[in-house]
Amino acid sequence: MKKPHLSVYLDPAILAQLAQHAARKRQSMSLLAEAAITSFLTPDAADQQEAAFARRLDLLTRQGDRMERNLTVAVETLTLFIRFWLTITPPLPEIAQQAAQAKGRERFESFLEALGRRLASGQTLLREVSIDRTRDGPDRHEAASTAFKGVPT
Repeated sequence: MKKPHLSVYLDPAILAQLAQHAARKRQSMSLLAEAAITSFLTPDAADQQEAAFARRLDLLTRQGDRMERNLTVAVETLTLFIRFWLTITPPLPEIAQQAAQAKGRERFESFLEALGRRLASGQTLLREVSIDRTRDGPDRHEAASTAFKGVPT
């Protein structure tokens, strides 16, 4: 196949360098010029590295966004629980406070054990209650009701 012809004007110094390089490599100047133009028009390592950095930065940005969303859900959940608990819990008389504190410590220990089991199983609230998907199936409610099995009330 015959290649199309292209006339190029080069600085004499560059033409001399091309001729010397072609002689050393025992290649035609045309072949070396074509290789140089091809190399110039194709993405080089720096462009590929920049693209890889951009992809990695996008991934890190998405991970940061997910972490921010998860933290927002956690803070809102805790805030809602505290507000609810403070609203419905009546103050105790002085004589009942010591027994209530002992019961509170017992419940807290049970809570920590249940939390440890749940985290060890890999089951998390954010997986159950995903902002990305809405699901009201019975399995979600069953999972929530068994999450603190064994926690005294």
